[in-house]
Parts: sequence; C-alpha cells; structure tokens
Amino acid sequence: MSGSDKPGLSHFDDRGQAHMVDVSGKAVTDRVAVAEGFVRMSAATLALITEGRAKKGDVLAVARLAGIMAAKRTADLIPLCHPLPVTKVAVELVADPALPGVRIEATVKTSGQTGVEMEALTAVSVAALTVYDMVKAVEKSLVIEGVRLLLKDGGKSGLYEAKP
Repeated sequence: MSGSDKPGLSHFDDRGQAHMVDVSGKAVTDRVAVAEGFVRMSAATLALITEGRAKKGDVLAVARLAGIMAAKRTADLIPLCHPLPVTKVAVELVADPALPGVRIEATVKTSGQTGVEMEALTAVSVAALTVYDMVKAVEKSLVIEGVRLLLKDGGKSGLYEAKP
C-alpha cells in the first residue's frame, strides 16, 4: 500500500517524505470550489474604497484581478499542488459596512483529476492581501480573517459544504 492509499495525510509517502500525490488513476470529473474571506478595516477606510478615493486606484477591481491571477498560479505558490487547467475563476469583493470591511468570495472550476480548493483559497487570500496593499498607507491595522472553504464538489469525495 502506498502512502497515498492510506487514510490521513496524502502528501507524505511511506517514509514520511513529502511528495506530490499521484492522481493519474482518478477519474476526470467536473469540480468546483468556493472560498471566502474578509478584510476588516475602519469605516473611514471602507468609505475611501467605496467612494473611489484610494490613491492607488480602484481597490476592488485590482484585488479582483489579483485573485483571478493567483488562482491560475496556485501550483507555482503551493509546492505540492498540481497545475490545473482552470476553466473558470470568479472573484467577488463586496463592501460590507457591518464589518466594516470587504467580503471576498472566489469560485473556481475545472474538469480534472483533482479539486480546485487550493485555487479558490489562494484567490481569496491574494485578493485580501491586495486590498491591504492598496490601502495600507491610510490604515495599517486592517485584519484579514475567516479565509475558509465554503464548498467543494466533484471527485470521489463528493460534496462538502461548510457549516454557517
């Protein structure tokens, strides 16, 4: 039995060495993952973003593009991720005065032999970091939080939905 056939951590072989999981025997299926995260900030900084007064430009548009680009480059950032033919990346950033801050949600799709959870989580993380980068001159105390997988579907393990 190889390390990837054992229950538990599949990125380690029988000797405990890190390795890329062999997915060649898995069926190609449609897969989707949705992740979310939040950037908390002062109401004044959120107003700066929503009113388009940030000196670096349209914060939400730039962060959306950064998230999309990050999803496509996940295998370059996370050592044991498989490079995947991503067929869709959607990143939504919504100003939320109740936080106050920005809610970020990323949806990633592919047809392949492994899922796109890491791509969705990477998209959210990089979009959040981009929001931080674009407004750090006016507020350094922003908090990136709650980055998590909301949903994944496809493949042998089927549907996963996070509890609210």
